[in-house]
Amino acid sequence: MTGTELFDLHSHSLESDGILSPEALVSRAKLNNVTTLALTDHDTLAGIGRAKAAALVEGMKIITGIELSSQWAGRGIHIVGLNIDVDSPSMEEAVSHQLATRETRAEQIGRRLEKYGITNALAGAREFSGGAAIGRPHFGRFLVEQGHVKNMNQAFKKYLGAGKPGDVKQDWPEFDTVIGWIHRSGGVAVLAHPCKYKMTRSKLCAMVRDFADLGGDAMEVVCGPQTPAQTSDMLKIANQFGLKASCGSDFHSPGAQWQELGRFPPLPDGIEPVWSCWQ
Repeated sequence: MTGTELFDLHSHSLESDGILSPEALVSRAKLNNVTTLALTDHDTLAGIGRAKAAALVEGMKIITGIELSSQWAGRGIHIVGLNIDVDSPSMEEAVSHQLATRETRAEQIGRRLEKYGITNALAGAREFSGGAAIGRPHFGRFLVEQGHVKNMNQAFKKYLGAGKPGDVKQDWPEFDTVIGWIHRSGGVAVLAHPCKYKMTRSKLCAMVRDFADLGGDAMEVVCGPQTPAQTSDMLKIANQFGLKASCGSDFHSPGAQWQELGRFPPLPDGIEPVWSCWQ
């Protein structure tokens, strides 16, 4: 943040696995005093135009963004692209590839759940997605609605989480491919929510090193609520590998207070913010 500016550079709408429309997302961000918002839906740009139109009404700034699925050492890792040209051939290629991969994954999840006696899971997930990119949360909502589980947490623990029937490992592109897509579209590549990956610090540092070596520009030093110790450590890692700092809520739903728009610690001093790339 600078002065009275409040940047939230990681959020989701119903065009991927969020709950709110792009317009409602922008209105909620404005209510929470966010001055610059990035809509970063998973592997899709479908909500950007609507968010920009709403932002004009609200008197806010919108940064065009996307959260692209990637992999490192066999692990699923997310990379946020900020300030991208949504009409660039590179981004069209990225979205086309990612949505096709998501569709294949969704079909596999549906078949696996069918074997466990859960019928019509794919059709149900499609209904919850509303035509947007299908993700595991859409299957989770279907499982809750059908009474197979009581809540989303249980849906992941029983059916969709790591090692469960709906945990389909997808062949997401490697770092170099995703970073290339973002750079060729004029954007900035940001390593998303590093604190959320279940890996040792040494492995996290190895991942960040590879990301930086392949041209990554920044990492989310702050993402949602963090302890001061976590923020301090992310600052050290970002500086160690020459990355700029980003911040965001990773907002999905109004009911998740730990991911509320604009409600996260400020970026610490001692590092260049990612928005210096376009300001």
